[in-house]
Amino acid sequence: MTAPAPVRIGVLGTHSTGKTTLLKRIEMELRSHGVTVARTGRLAKRAAGIGLPKMQHHTQMSTEWIICQSAADEFAAVAQGAQVVLADRAVHDAFAYYTAALEFRGEHPDPMEKERLLLLAATQAPKYDLLLATVLDPGIPVDQGHDYDARYRSLVDQHVHGLLRDEQLEHLRVTSDADSKTSAIQLAVEAGMKAVAA
Repeated sequence: MTAPAPVRIGVLGTHSTGKTTLLKRIEMELRSHGVTVARTGRLAKRAAGIGLPKMQHHTQMSTEWIICQSAADEFAAVAQGAQVVLADRAVHDAFAYYTAALEFRGEHPDPMEKERLLLLAATQAPKYDLLLATVLDPGIPVDQGHDYDARYRSLVDQHVHGLLRDEQLEHLRVTSDADSKTSAIQLAVEAGMKAVAA
């Protein structure tokens, strides 16, 4: 008898909209039910650590690295026996950050390269059982420790949700409202528990 396929849950959204906190809460809840969970992330920081630009400076190369590394991290988590994989930045997130960076800088991508990156992200999309997309609430201030450009942050939010719409990727919008977050956590936990029980 083969083990059930792991559940993959990905989160997308602009920076400082609670993606990591949301996944931490889902992870804690699943672990309390005895589920083996792996959480991937810190991709932009890791990219910067090897000399690749991030945020509004994203390039084709940094975007491709993040997409590929995200997929590799998820594969590694599955190989190590995780029943649920929580992806902090599902692959399409990187593409949205890139297109937002291009708009921010007033640049136009090479159409072939843009299509290639989108296809690269699309190859991973079917592997997600649930996508959660955080929504920017301009009324909530950014943490004091971060020096984020407000215009770029807003552009990322627009590009993330525009991409999800254009690519017709099924997802749940998660606002800053406590009930919205609670619903997202409940849905994610239910998805994780179903896979374990299968």
